[in-house]
Amino acid sequence: MQLIEVSKEANLPTKFGDFKIQSFREKKRVGDEVYYLDHLVIKSEELPKIPLVRVHSECLTGDALQSLKCDCGGELEMALKKIAKEQGMVIYLRQEGRGIGLFNKVNAYALQDKGLDTVEANLELGFKEDERDYSVVKFIFEFYALKQIRLLTNNPKKIEIFKQMVGVEREPIIIQCNRHNAHYLEVKKEKMGHLL
Repeated sequence: MQLIEVSKEANLPTKFGDFKIQSFREKKRVGDEVYYLDHLVIKSEELPKIPLVRVHSECLTGDALQSLKCDCGGELEMALKKIAKEQGMVIYLRQEGRGIGLFNKVNAYALQDKGLDTVEANLELGFKEDERDYSVVKFIFEFYALKQIRLLTNNPKKIEIFKQMVGVEREPIIIQCNRHNAHYLEVKKEKMGHLL
């Protein structure tokens, strides 16, 4: 069961520019358990015919705390800057830690501190390398009547998934690496096929 509720639209002035925001509350049932995920769309006031789109999964450590262990915060910042200039949207999905949640992500970090990479840590905890679900994105594309997008991504799996929903032209999003995330980026490239 998947039901989606849409909030009203509101203004969001930021250091990157002035945006509109709208939330999409996804109700999911897994077995007997019902839970909610509140996703956020941050968009330019007007959307061009082929908008620039970043589908960004939540990363509290990278997005809010500016962790140097990943490239997430840098990608989000770059996406907001580009969208303020070129018009489009960030679809911010509440899927922390590639879908394993914050608690498990911290446990994965602890395993990484002992030498495992991000993929090995997820597998060690009993998860797949990537547990994310993008089904809500189809609803969001349809809600905004998007037929064609310029997708800000380095992830070939995202390209394939979203090509089943809309026409996709890829735009790279390359962030400067540092000594803390160099191995992380290497794993994304070598094990997950990212276009880096």
